[in-house]
Amino acid sequence: MAYWLMKSEPDEFSIDDLQAKQQAPWDGVRNYQARNFIRNMQPNDQVIFYHSSCKNVGIAGLMSVVGTSYPDPLALDKSSHYFDEKSLVENRWSAIDVKFEKKFQTILSLQTIKKLAQHDQRLNEFLLIKKGCRLSVMPLSHEQWTCLLEKMD
Repeated sequence: MAYWLMKSEPDEFSIDDLQAKQQAPWDGVRNYQARNFIRNMQPNDQVIFYHSSCKNVGIAGLMSVVGTSYPDPLALDKSSHYFDEKSLVENRWSAIDVKFEKKFQTILSLQTIKKLAQHDQRLNEFLLIKKGCRLSVMPLSHEQWTCLLEKMD
């Protein structure tokens, strides 16, 4: 089993949206490195749901991977914001289905995570807090996963 962090803007798709649906596609990723991470995901991998670009940025809940990756249908949908003309020839983007696991009572903020990293070496290589890293999908080590969950309710 692998561990991941996936970011979403809550006005686009939030932990509450996933809780309501219970299972949903994670699509619209348009970064090659993040896409490659999606392609490496396997059923039952564990995922931290992170709210980004909002008032309360941080860890909002947990989800798990359902199935394996598949071509992102939004890349072929001309009415979608995520349409990619080049994908009409060869769909170069991937999606994956995720399942709701848990919503946290409070969000573990990015600021708190950065402070935690100053005192806990398990977060030394955590991509989320690396300067210039803006990936929407990133792997976590088991140690990083454990450290972050220890701080949640």
